[in-house]
Amino acid sequence: MFPTALSRGLNQAAISDSRAYFPLVGLLLGGALVGLEWGAGKIFPPYLTAALLLVFLVAVTRGLHLDGLMDVCDGLFGGFTRERRLEIMRDSNVGAFAVAGAVSVLLLKYGALLSLLSLDADGRRWSLLLFPSLSRWSMVLLLGAFPYVRDQGLGSPFHQGSAKLATSIAGVVAILAAVLIGGIGGAGILLGVSVLAWLLGKGMVSLLGGLTGDTYGAANEVTEVAALVAAVALVPHGWVQPLPIILGGI
Repeated sequence: MFPTALSRGLNQAAISDSRAYFPLVGLLLGGALVGLEWGAGKIFPPYLTAALLLVFLVAVTRGLHLDGLMDVCDGLFGGFTRERRLEIMRDSNVGAFAVAGAVSVLLLKYGALLSLLSLDADGRRWSLLLFPSLSRWSMVLLLGAFPYVRDQGLGSPFHQGSAKLATSIAGVVAILAAVLIGGIGGAGILLGVSVLAWLLGKGMVSLLGGLTGDTYGAANEVTEVAALVAAVALVPHGWVQPLPIILGGI
C-alpha cells in the first residue's frame, strides 16, 4: 500500500477493492529494491547499500507504515483502557514508546538487510524482490479477518461493502509470488508471515476492540522485518530460489 493523492478521487468501494493489488505493488517495490541494490552494490560496500535500501523503503512510502507503527506503540503501551489507547493513537504527538518501537524496527530491518546483502547466494536478490509483497499481503489478511474499530479513519474505506474477490485475488498473487519466486523457502516465509499477522491482529483486537489504519501499517513493518530475518536464515541453505530452478535441479 502506497500513500498517493490518486486515492482521494476514488469511491470507497474502489479503495476497498484496491487491496487486490497490494501484493503486486509489493513486487514492484521489491523490483526497485533489487535494482537499487544492484547499482549501489557496484559502488558502495554492503553497509552503505543496506542503509540506502532502508531509507528508500521509508521514503517511497512516505513513512506511512512507520508512522502507524509508532502510533500503535504509543497507544498499546501508553494506555490502560481501549478508549485511552485509541485516543493516544489519534494524538499527533510522539511519545517514548513510539520512538523505541521505530528505532527497534529500523535497527532490526537494517541488520537483516545488511546480513542478507552479505550472503554469497543468489537467494538474497530473490528475497529482496519477494519480502515487500508478503508484508503487504499481511495487511490484506488483517483487513479481511478482523473488524475496524473507528467510524471514520484512514482504514475505514477498506471496510465499506464486500471485498471477498479482491482479498482472494491478493491471496492468489501472494501465493504465486511466494512459490514461483521463493520456492520452498518463499512458501515457508508466506506461511510464517500469515500466522504472525493473524496473531498480531488478534492481539491488537483484544486491546483495542478492533483494528485501525495505524495497526495495518504496524503489521506491515513487523512482518517486513520477520520476512527479512527468515530469508537470512533460509538463503544460505538454498531454500529461497525460484521454483523452476529448484525443479530443474531435481
